[in-house]
Amino acid sequence: MDVYRWGDPSRAATLPDAVRGLLASVLDLPEPRPPVPVVALPPAALPGRCLRALEESGARVRTDDAARLSHAAGKSTVDLLRLRAGVAADAPDAVVEPADHEQVVAVLRACDANRIAVVAFGGGTSVVGGLRARRDGYAGLVALDLARLDRLLDLDPVSRTATFEAGVRAPRAEELLATRGFTLGHFPQSFEYATLGGFAATRSSGQASAGYGRFDQMVVGLRVATPTGTLHLGRAPHSAAGPDLRQLLLGSEGVFGIITEVTVQIRPTPAARRYLGWRFSDFATATEATRALAQDGPLPAVLRCSDEVETAVNAMGAGGDDSGGCLMITGLEGTEERVAATETALTDRLTGLGGRPLGPEPGRAWLRDRFAAPYLRDALLDAGVLVETVETAAFWSALPGTYPAVRDALATALAGRDTPALVWCHISHVYPSGASLYFTVLAAQAADPVAQWGAAKAAAGDAIAATGATISHHHGIGRDHLPWYGAEIGPQATAVLRGVKDVLDPHGVLNPGILLG
Repeated sequence: MDVYRWGDPSRAATLPDAVRGLLASVLDLPEPRPPVPVVALPPAALPGRCLRALEESGARVRTDDAARLSHAAGKSTVDLLRLRAGVAADAPDAVVEPADHEQVVAVLRACDANRIAVVAFGGGTSVVGGLRARRDGYAGLVALDLARLDRLLDLDPVSRTATFEAGVRAPRAEELLATRGFTLGHFPQSFEYATLGGFAATRSSGQASAGYGRFDQMVVGLRVATPTGTLHLGRAPHSAAGPDLRQLLLGSEGVFGIITEVTVQIRPTPAARRYLGWRFSDFATATEATRALAQDGPLPAVLRCSDEVETAVNAMGAGGDDSGGCLMITGLEGTEERVAATETALTDRLTGLGGRPLGPEPGRAWLRDRFAAPYLRDALLDAGVLVETVETAAFWSALPGTYPAVRDALATALAGRDTPALVWCHISHVYPSGASLYFTVLAAQAADPVAQWGAAKAAAGDAIAATGATISHHHGIGRDHLPWYGAEIGPQATAVLRGVKDVLDPHGVLNPGILLG
């Protein structure tokens, strides 16, 4: 991936005329700011003895500028803005590429012995500062890239489980499973570049989570390398043999150990897929309909519901139906018989809840473009627009208060003297007890867009906390959510996590500054 942009440069997006016209009429945009190439990285600080210790692990060690720059940041808007301004202060001193679990263990022992901070690097798609580790107090900082751990180790068709090395990227995992008639069914927006180890380390949630579950629900086993040894977790699907330590490692963002293998539940490849659109008069009605499906069914594999603004913006960009209201997308997957039966039941249910069927075209359009948003973000940044996302989750009873509180906090923080900010939202993941809200914001970039977004992010985080919602549903904690995460779990829970880190990583070399500060 281009460090200044998302994904494949050949797929770079251009702004549709309707979107460009909307931005021109609503936002007072500055002159476009093309990326400034990073001409010089900070000097590598890793002493020679440390490099030699890393090389003795057997892993490949790279110190060239290209490798360091490609591991300098994640893919949040702030990460891209800094790189576009020519700033790569978080570039590692070296990139270490182990070939197997044993080499990962050897690298961690070398880092522990020489007090080298180490950041786990999978697909590099973090949007919460998960790759911006602290380097003060350490001999240096290295990125531990797991790309060479890219094998399918085992597939058990009877138990329907598969064991992958953690560096396998999601599209490759799907390809490997498809040859045996299976799928993982995990398709987050980062799907094209993220790794299975990254999904586990951040508790990822895919767009089809209503049907397939979150990634942490799919994981049945883990192999984890730590500076003090190896953890093998998960010898049965569920167990009453004490607390489930798999759950402790899931979402830990590499601060307790490096996940090197993941065993996941897999499903037969669906014989039929049918994605449908529905129109509701307003977001409150659509939200109630979404809750009804989540609690009482029928529950589709994909269930997403946009508010009025997101529905209108998407219609403009696609040249589609702009008749107002709110759009819901339902994705049905399974056998031909099951999909047909679910569609009939879904039509009866949603029609009774105030929905108007729009047929398959809105669903096809969403399916076609579901990985395109990050490319559109690049085009918006090029045009001088600040664009970023915020997500959270809350119980259904709290959702009607959380939605306007976060929306208004973002809009107020980003509004200019004479121009508003555009804020929209959709329900992205549902459960019987609650749902996730995913906000997108557009505003004219200020002179310092990093500080501009920092203020908006703080306002949104405070609003989320005040309404009792969680600071993150699926993006993780990284560094960006630290101020709210500690308050959310409380001092006793924080002390428990620090105790675990003291046992597994006594010298604190794993991802310092991430998750726990």
